[in-house]
Amino acid sequence: MATDSFPQRLPTLHRLGVTDPSNVSSSEVATEWLNAFSVAITQSDTAAVVDLFLEDGFWKDVIALTWDFRTFEGRKDIKKLLDARLIATGLNELHLLQEPLNEPGLQKVYHDLVWLRFCFCFTTKHGKGTAVVHLVPLPDSKWKAYTLLTCLDSLTDFPQKLGPFRNWETDHGSWEEKRRQETEFSNNNPTVIVIGAGHSGLETAAGLKYIGVPTLVIDKKPRVGDSWRDRYKALCLHDTIWYNQTPYLKLPPTWPVYTPAAKLADWLEAYASFLELDVWTASTITKTSWNDSTKTWSVEVDRGGKGTRILTVKHLVFATGSGGRPNVPDIPGKASFKGSAVHSSEFKSAADHIGKKAIVVGCCNSAHDIAQDFCSHGVDIIMYQRSSTFVISTKSVAAMLGDIYNDDFPTELADTYNTSLPWAVVRRLQQRMVPMVAETTDKAILDGLAKVGFKTNLGLHGAGNASLYLERGGGYYIDTGASKSIIDGNIKIKNGSAIESFTENGLRFADGTELQADIIVFATGYGDPRDSMREVCGDAIASKITRVWGLDEEGQTAGAWRYCGHDGLWFANGDLALSRFHSLHLAMQIKAIEEGILNKADIVI
Repeated sequence: MATDSFPQRLPTLHRLGVTDPSNVSSSEVATEWLNAFSVAITQSDTAAVVDLFLEDGFWKDVIALTWDFRTFEGRKDIKKLLDARLIATGLNELHLLQEPLNEPGLQKVYHDLVWLRFCFCFTTKHGKGTAVVHLVPLPDSKWKAYTLLTCLDSLTDFPQKLGPFRNWETDHGSWEEKRRQETEFSNNNPTVIVIGAGHSGLETAAGLKYIGVPTLVIDKKPRVGDSWRDRYKALCLHDTIWYNQTPYLKLPPTWPVYTPAAKLADWLEAYASFLELDVWTASTITKTSWNDSTKTWSVEVDRGGKGTRILTVKHLVFATGSGGRPNVPDIPGKASFKGSAVHSSEFKSAADHIGKKAIVVGCCNSAHDIAQDFCSHGVDIIMYQRSSTFVISTKSVAAMLGDIYNDDFPTELADTYNTSLPWAVVRRLQQRMVPMVAETTDKAILDGLAKVGFKTNLGLHGAGNASLYLERGGGYYIDTGASKSIIDGNIKIKNGSAIESFTENGLRFADGTELQADIIVFATGYGDPRDSMREVCGDAIASKITRVWGLDEEGQTAGAWRYCGHDGLWFANGDLALSRFHSLHLAMQIKAIEEGILNKADIVI
């Protein structure tokens, strides 16, 4: 990702020349700024708008002005956005929100960093949205915007079929047959095919269904949720229930804080049923072709014993996970190894290997989970660490997110706040927070790991797991207990030397040592998210998709939930929180295209 256009610094009180800004009325400051902003917007006075921002301020947009995920840094680029899109968008009806959880308020982020956060609602020509502003103080008692988020929440003419817009008709016995016909698409084609019935695919399908877009989910596995059900048995989510809620149908208050994968799989199966999503399981797409003149896909589907169907659809959404094919290192001598060597995606349970010796290659979440599984079953286990790992405790992660992701805070508002800051700002904040956590809350764990030779780091840019996840899709361990087993010596560590080859009884390393094993698990991650799309659509289509996942030059996720480089082709990737939040944004983009509201060719910034 490109470096920032401005010096990478936060608007600290010292930098701004301010001592104590706390003796103000947050509501009055927010109202004064919003009034000035609203007047400038109404008059299309873009120069006056940008004057309300710091010189190095940000405007982040989620499909409200740009129909894309964009971040504009500095007054020059913000003005460029407004000159191109302000009149065309029709930004209007700006109103301060002052409910208890979103009322204006001062936030002391650090001892030398204070800002005033508030929200306002707005309309555009086609929808309604929510904005989040972070103001910082100046010496003349004025406040200017450091960041502004504009996020589209709904389409005015196509509201979601929720609440008062739900189906009010009575049904006297036709529901089952109606659902059968809907799911079979006996008399019509879906507008969208979603490939993958995991959390991202189902949540995207739900967003599309309830905004009025006929959608079919296709999955090659026998049951909905099998993408989680078929993982290793010890898998449990490392994030909390509040962070992992599902849209439209929330996890009940009896749900555990950390969700076992098998339990999540069952929930997703129920989720699809209760939300009446149309899913074909045990089905495989065998052929596709794109007609560029009609902007449609022809899709051949093998229904696994139910015959073959050829469907004509407008959009394909790949929800096949954040990674592609399993990554397995090419190590010489595998044929000579007498034991079992598998990727973590094939591993099930350490209970199958009691009394054996095991090696786990890799040191991130899955590697630790599997190593702990071996340890819990009394298996002699060694973890091979190829490079240093960022380690953070679940306690620290929960504390970082706990101010907005909790029982008392609406998930929708939490998601808006969570996305309100541009990545450049989040990274700067994390570069302060991560070392603090390492020296306080997690110091005992990290010191203990260092004593036994386990190598740790502070993440990319020193910004912890957030940078690793968004830029690499992994490379960290959120500690759920394996670190103690490593510190206590129950999970042994090997590092500092490259694997040279397999042997009959294990692995040989460049330093001349050999480790014996009956089973070797390669927890070495996955390939390119485009792999699944390439298998379905072919090389010609895949060559047009330059990148999926990672961050672009503006700090936005590349290729996922947004235009990826090819019409009618989308990717729905990410953890449960990202999928929950952005699935609706993807659905609104597709709906806007289908209704003639959105034409990507018309938007040039």
